Amino acid sequence: MSRRPRETKNGKKQIKYFDYTLLFIIIFLVGFGLVMLYSTSSYNAQLKFGDSAFYLKKQLSASLLGFAGMLVVANIDYHIWLRLSSLFYLAALALCTAVIFAGSTLNGSTRWLKIGPLSFQPSEMAKMAVILFLAAIINKIPKQMGRFATVVKVMCIVLPVVGVVAYSNLSTAIIIMGIAICLIFVASPKYVQFLVMGGIVVVFGGIFIMLESYRLDRLKIWLNPEAYEKGYQTLQGLYAIGSGGLFGKGLGESMQKLGFLPEAQNDMIFSIICEELGLFGAICVILLFLLMIWRFLVIANNAPDLFGALIVVGIMAHIAIQVMLNIAVVTNTIPNTGVTLPFISYGGTSVAILLTEMGLALSVSRGIKLEMV
Repeated sequence: MSRRPRETKNGKKQIKYFDYTLLFIIIFLVGFGLVMLYSTSSYNAQLKFGDSAFYLKKQLSASLLGFAGMLVVANIDYHIWLRLSSLFYLAALALCTAVIFAGSTLNGSTRWLKIGPLSFQPSEMAKMAVILFLAAIINKIPKQMGRFATVVKVMCIVLPVVGVVAYSNLSTAIIIMGIAICLIFVASPKYVQFLVMGGIVVVFGGIFIMLESYRLDRLKIWLNPEAYEKGYQTLQGLYAIGSGGLFGKGLGESMQKLGFLPEAQNDMIFSIICEELGLFGAICVILLFLLMIWRFLVIANNAPDLFGALIVVGIMAHIAIQVMLNIAVVTNTIPNTGVTLPFISYGGTSVAILLTEMGLALSVSRGIKLEMV
């Protein structure tokens, strides 16, 4: 986890730290994700495109791009993002707004921008932009974060991007709002104000859901999936989980991926993990994410400054919220929200941006210095 020590003025040896444990977890999760993606998508890819490795090739390309971004960002001093965070936030807001007017539609959702042969989801960039932007703002006014007025002002700063993203992608807007709340919660010494804000968010969230009939339909489907045609995906996912048993049917042996579970390689891939690897495999995946969150906590607690700590807390919140939402949706604990499982679900923009975020966490870990007698 550390590099070669060097002597300091007081005679102590100073070790430059690097979190190799986190790096190993990242590599393992991406590798596992590619294996599960091929297992889950090969049948569907062969039928649609005549190439069983179609989804694997695209995900592998995005993963390699993400690893390149991670390597570059990990070797850049993270303090540079203090000056660039505002520009990054405005660029993300502009791109998310462009989706409303010039976005591409896929599977009934308008979430992509096409530039030539490339397409990407700006909402994924918005998550990282909000982390950096809020970390930079809170870093400038840490002593004022105890005031309720300051907390409201900081929350209002992210509302434009939350509103724009929510127009076409409510689930991502929820994640962005969750990241913002976690960052402010960590920076604020007072907790009562969050109960007030939580009530406000719930009220406005309820109003926002009622504005569109399809969102109310999702609530009805969640409560009684057997009674609705759109509850088919949820039911097939639950069948996959139930049929896996303790140790699963074996890698590649899923039945539900053979046309029964629609778009299994996307949001519902955790159900195929449960079917093929069983409860044991599902618990191992959850434990890996918990281990990753623990490494984020270690880095945040030992970060050289508040800005670095806030960046890592934001990344930790992003991963934790997204994993919990995905597993909750797959198990029908909450209504279907269309959230991917980090590093494992199919999605080029998602995996590339996530790996770049990991580069930020590793960059902060490089700034940690340990002293030995």
